[in-house]
Amino acid sequence: MPSLTRISAADLTRRRWELLALTSVGAFMAPFDGTVVSVALSKMMPALHLSFTAALWVQAAYLLTVAVLLIPLGRLADQHGRVHFYLLGTVIFAVGSLLAGLSVSDLMLIGSRVIQGAGAALLTATSAAIVTSVFPPRERGRALGINVTAVYVGLCLGAPVGGFLVDALGWRSVFYVNLPIAAAVLAWGWLLLPRSENASEARGTDFAGAALLGSFLICLLVPLTFAPQWGWASAHTIALLVLAAVSLAGFVVVEHRGSSPVLDLDLLVRNRLFATANLAALLNYMAMYAVTVLTAIFLTLVQGRSASATGLIILSQPLLMAVLSPVSGHFSDRIGSRVLSSGGMALVAAGMGLLGTLPEDASTMRVTVSLVVVGLGMAAFSAPNTSAIMGSVRRDQLSVASAFLGTMRSTGMALSVALLGGIAASSLGAVGGRLLFTHGNGAGAVASAAVRDYAHGYQLAMLAGAGLALVGALVSLTRGGVVEQAAEGPPSI
Repeated sequence: MPSLTRISAADLTRRRWELLALTSVGAFMAPFDGTVVSVALSKMMPALHLSFTAALWVQAAYLLTVAVLLIPLGRLADQHGRVHFYLLGTVIFAVGSLLAGLSVSDLMLIGSRVIQGAGAALLTATSAAIVTSVFPPRERGRALGINVTAVYVGLCLGAPVGGFLVDALGWRSVFYVNLPIAAAVLAWGWLLLPRSENASEARGTDFAGAALLGSFLICLLVPLTFAPQWGWASAHTIALLVLAAVSLAGFVVVEHRGSSPVLDLDLLVRNRLFATANLAALLNYMAMYAVTVLTAIFLTLVQGRSASATGLIILSQPLLMAVLSPVSGHFSDRIGSRVLSSGGMALVAAGMGLLGTLPEDASTMRVTVSLVVVGLGMAAFSAPNTSAIMGSVRRDQLSVASAFLGTMRSTGMALSVALLGGIAASSLGAVGGRLLFTHGNGAGAVASAAVRDYAHGYQLAMLAGAGLALVGALVSLTRGGVVEQAAEGPPSI
């Protein structure tokens, strides 16, 4: 057993697969908890007397907290030790889960979700960074592919596991289920990981930059989340979007002048691979994240399918992503990320193009094939793109690089729902928001004209997503050559 005060580079290399397994649990927990709660909301609302707006905040508070804290916490993890921050994230996530399960009011539940989000941000920012730091470049794509698989498994299992837990044990169980997982991670980590780490020298904390970045993300993502209820031309929406632009401008000014910025803007200005791969990720999630929810509405509202049948059809996409991501990561170790990532986004565009041509009476096979093409594209894109990003930065920037990618993912998801969801509901008028965000109750619940309007809007949304994916593929092709900065020096965490 290695020393309790230091694990050598040889020990890290020998135990790298154990580290991958440990950190993949965190990669699973964060997205799992982002989706598992959605199926419990119908039980939470009467139990805690939640309004519709409060129910939205139960979801939004978690996602917003993750997005806002990712980069600042990633920066701190690079300075003070990623493993300590990973374990701290596990503790915070468990505390938030316990408090959420014990909640007796809407404010307590939303506050608990904020705590959970802080823990999830730590897990997300450090998981891929730890993996990158201990795997050599020839294995990094495969390892990160497995790490990405854990993310997709979390997304896949959230809804079905949540439904089973709610039916069998009640809504509080979707939070309590995290406690034994967190306890196992802490015990495993305590035995496996070093008590001290090779952290970079801390040069101060950029509070102004972190505050401005947080203000920008909050003022951007809140109106994107609630504009369907507020209205895009409402004072709330416009004011927050203006504040987002002002905060972004202030953030750029502060980061240029700061001696220890929360985000080194040179990564975006001077590192073409990092900048283009992250922009491709943003466009990728903008293009395809809304596919699941909008297609589910199409299948239930337009085609009148049952929830269980819809779930099985939709599962084909994330299932392929989970199974094939390690394969594409392995190939990226051999041939690089450009061809796989760019080709993957082209496949996403093709799959969304197929979805955009679905007739109202499309067969199960045709819908499934379209979703499979999107899933194949995502599997080809994600692991190679992540590997390229993590390999393009210095070792002391790994967590902030992982956090920046996570921020691109969160922002792209929000933009996807706002943009594509808005296009899909554009012809529905006053009932559009209700149909889109309550998923409808089958074709008989609305007028047949509204069903046709949604079907047409869905086609336009998928074609718009295909266009975004094509732009992302072109951006991906412009990425610079691989600069293996993360490979320099012996393995360390």
